[in-house]
Amino acid sequence: MATPQKKSFKNYIPRIILLLIVIASAIYAYNKYKYNQMYETTENAQIETYTVPVVPRVGGYVTAVNMKDFEEVKKGQLLVDIDDSEQKLALVEMEAMYQQMLTDVENAKASIRNADLTINAAEANLKTTALRKEKALKDAERDAKLFSDNAITKRQADDSKSNLDVLNAQYDSQKQDWTASKSRIEVLTSNLHKAEAALAVQRAKIDQQKLRLTYSKIYATEGGKIGRKSVEPGQFIQLGQTLATIVQDSLYWVVANFKETQIRRLAVGQEVKIVLDAYPELELKGKIADFSDATGAKYALLPPDNASGNFVKVTQKIPVKITIEGVEKLRDKLRAGMSLEAEVKVK
Repeated sequence: MATPQKKSFKNYIPRIILLLIVIASAIYAYNKYKYNQMYETTENAQIETYTVPVVPRVGGYVTAVNMKDFEEVKKGQLLVDIDDSEQKLALVEMEAMYQQMLTDVENAKASIRNADLTINAAEANLKTTALRKEKALKDAERDAKLFSDNAITKRQADDSKSNLDVLNAQYDSQKQDWTASKSRIEVLTSNLHKAEAALAVQRAKIDQQKLRLTYSKIYATEGGKIGRKSVEPGQFIQLGQTLATIVQDSLYWVVANFKETQIRRLAVGQEVKIVLDAYPELELKGKIADFSDATGAKYALLPPDNASGNFVKVTQKIPVKITIEGVEKLRDKLRAGMSLEAEVKVK
């Protein structure tokens, strides 16, 4: 049979356990409160880097692919070769047309030179006729006076007047021809300018075609590793089609999405503790570099519209850029898209 003392102790055991739980909870809550006052954390974070798509600027059949999945490439390295036979034939045709247009320009210049000679000849004939007309006018006036004095016959006076009329008509005709020749120069000059403009356009087309020929060879615009390849020899590719993605492995940073209620305690330059999910034993250090000017929801394909009448208040998250210290030594471990936990010491 249990003694009264043992019964009394057993009655206190539940109270002792409850007291211990309360004390432990209070200690945990205090430590949690103290931790929250000193740190802001988030698990919504990942490693970021630059990715460069390999995109063709012309379409065609692929003749060679000089890259493999996850292979490291250097800037300027030839990656894809596209068949350029049709482009070369088109260039030959354009150059032949250019030579034809060049001949048209030379012909237009020759026509202007001939027109200048015609104008000079017409002007010389006009001057000669003007001198003859001036002499015929004097002769007609003299013969008319002599006829009035009965010094010559009427026929001689009529011949002088008739000769003057012929020269006047001849002079007017030659002047019209001279004027027409001068106006023809303007037409020929306009044709020359038109031919020269067409020649310049064709020259630009040739240069453009030569530039397009260089697009048949696709080079790496940046160094890095091939992250994804979707092209093989013999495949027909379209303009703007993504053939591969180059992941730059020279620069990494962290984008951590903090709640908007946490942002007021964060500032540029604060130290950050980074713990990778893949390497929890590897603790990295970083610093806050910048804050996004918009919440993550604003970058969504269909951003929420609070004026739609279906508004439900949701705590938004703001992307924060964090630089990683000693990133050069961690290239073999870091991968774009890796998850992590970011811890910012605010006090």
